[in-house]
Amino acid sequence: MTRKIGITDTILRDAHQSLMATRMRIEDMLPVLDQLDEAGFASLECWGGATFDACIRFLDEDPWDRLRTLKKHLKKTPLQMLLRGQNILGYRHYADDVVEKFVEKSAENGIDIFRIFDALNDVRNLEASLNAVKKTGKEAQMTICYTISDAHTIDYYKELAAKMQEMGADSICVKDMAGILTPARGIELVRALKEVITVPIVVHTHCTSGIAQLTYQAVIEAGADRIDTALSPLSEGTSQPPTESLVIALRELGYDISVDLAKLEPIADHFRVIKDKYIKDGTLNPKMLTPDPRALLYQVPGGMLSNMYSQLTQAGATDKYEEVLKEVPKVRADLGYPPLVTPMSQMVGTQATMNVLTGQRYKVVSNEVKSYLLGSYGQSPVPIQESFRRSIIGDQEVIS
Repeated sequence: MTRKIGITDTILRDAHQSLMATRMRIEDMLPVLDQLDEAGFASLECWGGATFDACIRFLDEDPWDRLRTLKKHLKKTPLQMLLRGQNILGYRHYADDVVEKFVEKSAENGIDIFRIFDALNDVRNLEASLNAVKKTGKEAQMTICYTISDAHTIDYYKELAAKMQEMGADSICVKDMAGILTPARGIELVRALKEVITVPIVVHTHCTSGIAQLTYQAVIEAGADRIDTALSPLSEGTSQPPTESLVIALRELGYDISVDLAKLEPIADHFRVIKDKYIKDGTLNPKMLTPDPRALLYQVPGGMLSNMYSQLTQAGATDKYEEVLKEVPKVRADLGYPPLVTPMSQMVGTQATMNVLTGQRYKVVSNEVKSYLLGSYGQSPVPIQESFRRSIIGDQEVIS
């Protein structure tokens, strides 16, 4: 029997988060929501991540109104959100009862699939949100944040996936936020996960380094069940591979894909106009639309790239972009090789930027980095040099 591969489209969330710092407005989505609902996607990622913050801080929108509006039009297709575990959609840990109430209200207002992650892959930070999702009866998709270091071995990921399934995950996502999962490594990883888990495996990657399409073909051949793509106008570069192209290619390879290509054409036409509008007004920098193989060296996620460039633009320091890129892996090493995903990506990116702009490393240190070094966010993947830690926080007591 032909194997079915589910397609999750990110046009309503991660595509524009990665390309233009989450600045797409609800009015730019509304005209095609009903058509999107008929396209046959396994799910539509449309909320969570940075959308909550961006709606309030930059777009003058109520994020809850946005979710209710999306659900009003997207009645057939499961709606998916990205949830930061104990951080919810913020940048620090919240109390368990706050996490539970947020999940409850998210489900009530339209979310069907909760993709739950912790920036440090510390499963202790996933327990409250997982339990809250299970209470709602919605899908709890637990997430492995993929990164590369001596500590992040195949055995490390196998152990993590097995623990997540044991905790009650309905599916597990391999989240390659920096686009650094190579085809060979992807095959090895998915096959290894299949040895220890039975729940569906979803793979999420970005085109940042230029290898995402090859990686998707490889992981599907290895047994992955679902992938994330973005409609072509907001695909490629720091976003995901184009939905239409992947549907055609995977069908020709013999996979069963439920997406209706004919229904995507008018939707893509709409978003081409939207894309041109955002390029013209400067919201979308064309620099974000092309791959940069240096991502394989710097391991910087798409959303982090667009936000860093935006910060440097505001500071009138875009000439420092390359220097900041080179500083990122140095800061990441200092901090014990955390995966570069929210909130760690913001911490590392901001610290790298400050190190470069001040001309002296760690002359200015953000409060978030100080809290991280105090242990407030969980355990770092690799032990942090005690001399470095003490140079920042002095003799303050560290949370274990």
